[in-house]
Amino acid sequence: MTMRVAHFVQRYPPALGGSEAFFARLSRYLSAAEDRVTVFTTNALDLQAFWTPRGRSLPAGDSVEGDVEVRRYPLVRWPGRRYCLKPLSLFPRRLWQCLTLPCNPIAPRMWADAGRPDQPVDVVHATAFPYAFPIACGLRLARRLRVPFLMTPFLHLGDPADPHDRMRQTYLAPPLLLLLRSADRIFVQTEVERTSLLERSFPDAKLVLLGMGVEPAECTGGHRERARGEWGVGERDVVIGHLANSSVEKGTVDLLLAAEHAWQRGEQFHLVLAGPEMPNFQHFWRQYGSAARVRRLGVLNDEHKKDFFAALDVFALPSRSDSFGLVLLEAWANGIPNIAYRAGGVAEVIRHEQDGLQVCCGDVAGLADALTRLVNDRELRRKLGRQGHERTTREFRWRDKLELVRDTYRDVIRDQRTAVSASPAAVR
Repeated sequence: MTMRVAHFVQRYPPALGGSEAFFARLSRYLSAAEDRVTVFTTNALDLQAFWTPRGRSLPAGDSVEGDVEVRRYPLVRWPGRRYCLKPLSLFPRRLWQCLTLPCNPIAPRMWADAGRPDQPVDVVHATAFPYAFPIACGLRLARRLRVPFLMTPFLHLGDPADPHDRMRQTYLAPPLLLLLRSADRIFVQTEVERTSLLERSFPDAKLVLLGMGVEPAECTGGHRERARGEWGVGERDVVIGHLANSSVEKGTVDLLLAAEHAWQRGEQFHLVLAGPEMPNFQHFWRQYGSAARVRRLGVLNDEHKKDFFAALDVFALPSRSDSFGLVLLEAWANGIPNIAYRAGGVAEVIRHEQDGLQVCCGDVAGLADALTRLVNDRELRRKLGRQGHERTTREFRWRDKLELVRDTYRDVIRDQRTAVSASPAAVR
C-alpha cells in the first residue's frame, strides 16, 4: 500500500538535531519505498531563530529534496516575544497554551495550511517536545482530514532520582500531555519513557517502543592520525570527545568542570568539543580557567565527524536532556566507550560497567572520577567499547526501526478505514 504521509517537525536539515535527523532519515526511507512524503517545518536553522532574529534561518518556501517535498514556513519574531507569550500561555485553554508556549517556533502560515481540508494525506506524524506549535498544526490537519495522528515526543525525563526535576515537569506539562492524548499512536524510545506514560494512564496499546539506530558507514572509517595531527595530539595521548549542542543542558559545562578537576589532580588527557554552541555555554566559556586545554571544533561536516570519532578514546555525554542519545550509538559503532549521566533515556541505553559508565546526574566530582578511570585503564576502554560495538550490530539497526514506523502507519490507516466502513453512517 502506497501512503501519503505528512510530517510536522520544528526544524529540518541542514538544521542539526536528533529529532530533525531522525525525521529526515524516515522521510527519505518512506520516499524510497514509493510513499509520498510532505514535510511541514519552519525555516529556522538555529534554535535561537525560534525567538530572535539573531538566529540563522533558511529561505522560506517549498522545495523537493530528494523525493521529499519540504515546506519551510517563515517564523514570526518580535522583540520580547517570549515575555509576551508567557502571560498569554496562562489562558486556561490547553490548545491555546500549546500554541503560545514561550519556546515555540510560531509560523502562522503553517497553521493556516494545516486547516485546509483539500490535501491528499493518509496519515500525519508530528514531533518534538517541547515545541508544541508544529505538533498542534499536525493535529489540526489530521482532524480536518479525519486521518490518523501519530507522535514521537522525544521526552526528556531528566534526573530519575529527583521527583521534582524541572525538565521532566516541562516535558510532561498539561498542554503537551493534551497533544499526546490526542495521538492514535505514540513512538517512545525507551522503557523509561514508556513507563512514564503508563504511569499517567496512557493505554499501552497506543505506545510503540521504537528506539534509535546507527548507520556505521556514516560515522566510521575516519583518519585517526590526520585528526590528531590537526589537533596537536600524540598517538599515545588519551582524547575525550563530546559532540552535542554545547550547553548546560547537554552537559558541556559539567564536562568542562569535571575535566578541570581531573587536570588539577595531575591527570593527563585532551578534551575536544564539537557541535554548535548555545548562549549559556558561551557565557560560561568566557570565564573558564582551563580554556587553553580544550579544543573546540564547532559544527562538523560528514568527513570531519568520521575523523572526530576515529581520533577519540572516550566519548562523554553528561546530558540532562536526551530521550535516547543517537551520538552514543555512533561512538559505539567506532568501538569507543561512553560516559554519561544517569538521566532520561540515556540511563537505559548505556549499561553501567558493561558498555559504558554512568554517573549520578549533576555529580561533577563523580564525573571527574569516571573520566580518570577510563583515562588510566586502557583495557577497560577496550572492553566497554567492544561490548557497545556488538550491541550496534544487533539492537540498533536503522532498517528495523524505520520499517516498524512504516508498519505502524499501515496498521493505523487500515484500522481507521475498517472502522469507518463498519460505522452505521457508512452503511447508510
